[in-house]
This record gives sequence, structure tokens and C-alpha cells, in this order.
Amino acid sequence: MSASAASTGWYRTWGKRLLDVLLAAPLLLLALPILAVAAVLLKCQPGSGRVLFRHQRPGLHGRLFTLYKLQTMKDERDAQGQLLPDAQRLTRLGRWLRASSVDELPQLWNVLRGDISLVGPRPLLPEYLPLYSALQARRHEVRPGITGWAQVNGRNAISWEQKFAFDVWYVEHLSFALDLRILGLTAARVLGAKGISAPGQATTEAFRGSASSSSDSPAA
Repeated sequence: MSASAASTGWYRTWGKRLLDVLLAAPLLLLALPILAVAAVLLKCQPGSGRVLFRHQRPGLHGRLFTLYKLQTMKDERDAQGQLLPDAQRLTRLGRWLRASSVDELPQLWNVLRGDISLVGPRPLLPEYLPLYSALQARRHEVRPGITGWAQVNGRNAISWEQKFAFDVWYVEHLSFALDLRILGLTAARVLGAKGISAPGQATTEAFRGSASSSSDSPAA
């Protein structure tokens, strides 16, 4: 085994988790005042409900865990009890929280718990699990992340197939240098508030499954 391969293997096994803890702990402490202000604003807005959004998401090897985010949508339903479209439930404050990525800050707690990593494929809905192709399912070979290669290459403004291709490319090329690059690009994307929603959508459209899966993986 080459020195570079051994270094990458150590980082994948131990180093990545160490980096997560060393960065997430101080970041969460710094974020606490921001989260406190956001919680007060969420409680003060008309029709306020929960401050925290909790949802089961698949993590490493598809195992479910509870994901934490700030609540950005109202729990409004139609006469049949079905949730209204995202565009009608997303509040003005929620739109800002998403654009600034402040709604993601509670996930630093998920990082410290070991549910997710700072960098990795985004944790999606459990109902998507049976819809993945064998290639797309490789995104669960690593812990999901708060940010990832797909997020810095378009976020919600690209297609599902493109997102999954970026995810698989990340799994195959995971390294310390790549994670640092993604964290740096994430900071730039957050400041620019790019790719927050899919074209014509308040957030992003649901994944319905792919008719076919491309074997191409996007390079750096």
C-alpha cells in the first residue's frame, strides 16, 4: 500500500471523526447565541409552533437516526389532512434561515453524537431508500454530512441524478484535503446564498426514482 493510500485509509477510519469533533464542538458553542435568537424569533412569529424540526433520516449503512434542524415551515394542512405545498408553508423567517443556513446549525449536535459528519452526502428521506439504484446507494457507505460535494456544486439547483453522482464521487475520493476544500467552498456558498432551492420550487422537488443510473462520476 502506498503512503498516500495509507494516509487516506487512516483518515477515513479515524481522522475524519476526529476532525468532526475538533471542529463541531467549538462551532456549536459559537452558534448557541445565534440559535437562541433564532428560537425567540421563531416563537414570536404568527402561528409559531416547534422551534426544532426532528425527523428520522438514514445515516451510515442506511441506519436511521434523528436529525435536528430549526423549524422553517408551518405545519399547515388542507381539508383532507395533507400538508400544504412547501411554498405555502415556508415562512418569511424560515426562508431567511434557509438562505443563511442558520437552520442547519442544530446538526452540529448530530455531528458530536456521531450521527453525521461535517462533510458527506446529505441525509435524505427514509422513503427514498428503496428508490436508489445500486450505484446511488453507495452514498450510504460513509456518514452523511451537513455539507457535501453535491452541495458545493449546485445544492438544490441541480437534478437528483447529478446530486447522487457527486455523492458517489465523494465516497470514492474521500480525503482530508477534499473535506477541507468542501468546507472552504461551503463558507463561500453560504455567503453567496446560492442553490437554496430548485428552479421553480420553494425548496426542492421530491425524488421519484431514476429510470437509469449513469456510471459517470463528476471529477474535481
